[in-house]
Amino acid sequence: MDDKQIWDKIKKGVFIIAEAGKNFIQTEEEKTVEEYLENAKELVDKAALAGADAIKFQTHVVYDEQLSHIKVLAAHFKGLDRYSWSTRNMNATPAEEFWKPLKAHCEKKGIVFFSTPTGRDAAKRLSSVGVNLWKLASGDLLDFVLTDYLRNTNAPIIMSSGASTFEEVQRVYNFLREKNKRVAVVHALSKYPGKPEEANLAILELYRETFPEAPIGFSENSVGIEPSCIAVALGATIVEKHFSIRRDLWGADHGVCSTPEEFKEMVDTIRNIENDAGEKNKWLHHPKCKEIMGEKKKELLESEKEFRIVFQKVLRAGADVKEGEVLTSDKIYAMRPRSKAKGLPSEEYENVLGKKVKKALKKYDPITEDVVG
Repeated sequence: MDDKQIWDKIKKGVFIIAEAGKNFIQTEEEKTVEEYLENAKELVDKAALAGADAIKFQTHVVYDEQLSHIKVLAAHFKGLDRYSWSTRNMNATPAEEFWKPLKAHCEKKGIVFFSTPTGRDAAKRLSSVGVNLWKLASGDLLDFVLTDYLRNTNAPIIMSSGASTFEEVQRVYNFLREKNKRVAVVHALSKYPGKPEEANLAILELYRETFPEAPIGFSENSVGIEPSCIAVALGATIVEKHFSIRRDLWGADHGVCSTPEEFKEMVDTIRNIENDAGEKNKWLHHPKCKEIMGEKKKELLESEKEFRIVFQKVLRAGADVKEGEVLTSDKIYAMRPRSKAKGLPSEEYENVLGKKVKKALKKYDPITEDVVG
């Protein structure tokens, strides 16, 4: 599908995404790029057979994403630091040897390929491959260096909203739509694994009221199909669910994933809900519906605060900058982790763009108020 066909599908039907993430990494020991590619192709084959419209991976380029000298543990992969984990993904996925042949394989199988960029350089790498759809992850919602790049492309954007306040979701949505009107909002719980009763699907109605021109969706990270099916019965037009070959494989997300058989069951059920009013009504009166619905308010949960500590970013120099030189976009990076690194919050990007620096900066030096104020 091209970008227009994808956007039409999202607006008019239910666009079902198999979230494969980094699930082509399946063993603690390193493998070759060729072996990772074969694992990824198997994920594509299984997702296509299960009826997914799209399969989504994750793309890392650590040099403008994660500070190497500050170690933080992955929020939902205990024992491994984010820099090492992201570096492994980057090295496993060169554009020419991995992303381009993987995209070609998706086209052959009739499934939409896309990937979540975790920084601007990752987005540029994906642009070189050719993508017709973007996903802005919850952890990068406030990375305005990245979001500015995404909104200036022609491709639609799906923005996830886990681990965020309602005000942050509104701010990012408005920022994206200043340049790109094709923005969808996905409700997500940034907890791994999540419990079905924590889904709080009433937020879908809140988003529909707040963003009436946007397709609204749900991203699930719990085992089982009830929340996703109820979300569709409530009118969600995007469903994203973690996907792996098996849950016992080594890696960050396998344990919270649907297997191909479970994913197919969900897809078949969703298609029935789309086409059968009686099936839709059945799910709206499901025994678990009331507890899965929750309350119609978007709040930052206690369980999501650990996620923000690891993923939020600060502004750093993206190159050596001379005293008095203007900060252009290519000279600004957004880097993790905000909790341990100096620098203005990454959402202050527009406020420093075009400003002259009061002192010389080396690449990766923090951009602070005294530098641009």
